[in-house]
Amino acid sequence: MSAPVLALVGATGAVGTVMIDIMNTRSDFPWGEVRLIASPRSAGKKINVRGQELTVIALSPEAFDGVDIAMFDVPDEVSAQWAPIAAERGAVAIDNSGAFRMDADVPLVVPEVNAAQVDNRPRGIISNPNCTTLSMMASLGALHREFELKELVVSSYQAASGAGQSGIDRLYAEISALAGKEAGVVAGDVAEALAAAGLSAEDSPFPAPLVLNVVPWAGSLKDDGWSSEELKVRNEARKILGIPDLKVSATCVRVPVVTTHSLAVHAVFAREVTVEAAHKIFSEQPTIVLVDDPAAQRFPTPAGVVGEDPTYVGRVRQALDFPNTLDFFVCGDNLRKGAALNTYEIAEELAKRL
Repeated sequence: MSAPVLALVGATGAVGTVMIDIMNTRSDFPWGEVRLIASPRSAGKKINVRGQELTVIALSPEAFDGVDIAMFDVPDEVSAQWAPIAAERGAVAIDNSGAFRMDADVPLVVPEVNAAQVDNRPRGIISNPNCTTLSMMASLGALHREFELKELVVSSYQAASGAGQSGIDRLYAEISALAGKEAGVVAGDVAEALAAAGLSAEDSPFPAPLVLNVVPWAGSLKDDGWSSEELKVRNEARKILGIPDLKVSATCVRVPVVTTHSLAVHAVFAREVTVEAAHKIFSEQPTIVLVDDPAAQRFPTPAGVVGEDPTYVGRVRQALDFPNTLDFFVCGDNLRKGAALNTYEIAEELAKRL
């Protein structure tokens, strides 16, 4: 069989740009052809992929003719319309949006955890999880295989880029607005200082100032005070790990970091677990980097992980008052493993099977 044809829909967007960087630096490249697809306004743009200048073509049904795998890095509404069209044209669609994640006929895949699910795709579509959920999946999947996960309590510390380009722009604008201000003035009322600089609260993607602050909210309001991001963590973790009754509670917090999400994880298992055993499991995973030396103050931070493909794990502790429980801290670049990289790894997994 000839090498498969790969399409990237949304090639000129933020995640699409990261995807092209991943393709340009990956050691193995199983594709016979790469087809770059975007909106009509981006058609004709030239992009270099592994030394070859490719021309972006406009999104259309015909753009998928002859394509084996189509990766979608576009908004929900675009994926909802076009991923089924790609599947009808014979491609397997891998979608990075939220359009299909909880569809019973669409697998939600993290290759380190449930790679076999790529074969279970009755609609011809595979979904990529939310970036917050993804940041902890490699570590939780590895622990679950050994100790059987029963309960999960998570607090996330989510970067501004999780809110899109508008989130990044707003954080930089807030930082600039406070630059040079006297410490006492800023400490007194950050919101007032931002307003004085012409930054309206109504124009922000965040419900409160993000600079010099943390905001205990991400997503949209759902029932009983939960946010959509918090429910994604619960529902997606259950689906990926194959534990439909997993007890999950999440609190999602936005922090003044540009890129890389962090999570504090409290995981309860059916069997006895130790720090030593967890260290061994994490060290054996090729997509996890263990950084855990509290005596030397070595642990993962977003600034140290941004731009990296693996997820980083540290602060591994055995909960003092809870049996069979581990607490740990994990960081993952939300634009790489949290979005583009996992989508691409699903495509690589499919390429082995075509």
